[in-house]
Amino acid sequence: MSLYEKVAMRVLRSFDSERAHGLAIKALNAGLSPLSGVVTSERLRTTVAGLEMPNPVGLAAGFDKNAQVVGPLQRAGFGFLEVGAATPRPQAGNPKPRLFRLHEDHAVINRFGFNNEGMEAITTRLAATRRDIPIGLNLGANKDSADRAEDYRTVLRHAGAHVDFATVNVSSPNTEKLRDLQGKDALQSLLAGVLDARDEAGLRLPIFVKIAPDLSASELADVAEVAAALPGLDGIIATNTTLMRDGLKSAQRGETGGLSGQPLFEMSTRVLAQLSGLTDKPIIGVGGVASAEQAYAKIKAGASAVQLYSGLVYGGLSLAADIARGLDDLLARDGFASVADAIGTDRSAFL
Repeated sequence: MSLYEKVAMRVLRSFDSERAHGLAIKALNAGLSPLSGVVTSERLRTTVAGLEMPNPVGLAAGFDKNAQVVGPLQRAGFGFLEVGAATPRPQAGNPKPRLFRLHEDHAVINRFGFNNEGMEAITTRLAATRRDIPIGLNLGANKDSADRAEDYRTVLRHAGAHVDFATVNVSSPNTEKLRDLQGKDALQSLLAGVLDARDEAGLRLPIFVKIAPDLSASELADVAEVAAALPGLDGIIATNTTLMRDGLKSAQRGETGGLSGQPLFEMSTRVLAQLSGLTDKPIIGVGGVASAEQAYAKIKAGASAVQLYSGLVYGGLSLAADIARGLDDLLARDGFASVADAIGTDRSAFL
């Protein structure tokens, strides 16, 4: 982290969490954040579900909810980006405060509730943005929707031509009963509908589904069975935030919402490892990635690529490039010629 970034991080931490995030977005838009540029090498270049990535380190949904800074983020060292979640209609989300830093735990709790400007505004920005690395959109449903399954299809039909992949988000804990869509029958029906909408619209883009880390072994088996029954489904993102609060030290540990950051790393990586033994679909590993070693551990546990978000709160935007470069070194150290060669080579460490 540069001196400039250290000072900027110190300043941002003097504001409440959501205000600091808004200022970070404004700084990116204004060109005030130093950017590393594309980080890549022969070892780091990889392909996931047909998406060609300069490196396997991505930005998770939630940081750029409204696709406001896709341009500069493409120059921050990431290999791919995911924006959103987008819902058909603009949505204010849950009452503030709704974002909390847990400094002692290097964690974050959020209960945003899919706050976003809606698919119209988000699609307009995406349509005007050049895509130099894969850009994905996280699909969401309005809280008051009478047909949430149709919401996912609506957003995909509207925005799909302007992204490289889409993620069906059924795992946010901050929209009431949304996680009910992870049940086997509901999930299969929802995903089949989204895949039909993609095909009917003539869209050629991979579809992922994002799952929660709080699923039991039988529920993970159901997810794998659904994935196998839907050959058009391209991959799984594991995992979203957790409702777990075990072992936390920070004063704000009792806030409701989804927990992310370091306490999620072991839990989400175990889910990833279990799931990778049940499906041949590519998996993107998310949860607690804040170092090259942690990204590497997820890849060896079965991930084809990784994403981060909460780590940026404590490590700054330069973290993405640092992780990608460090991952390159780790792959070289262990004699892997590519990311693909390392996938799943140490799954047993998390089983």
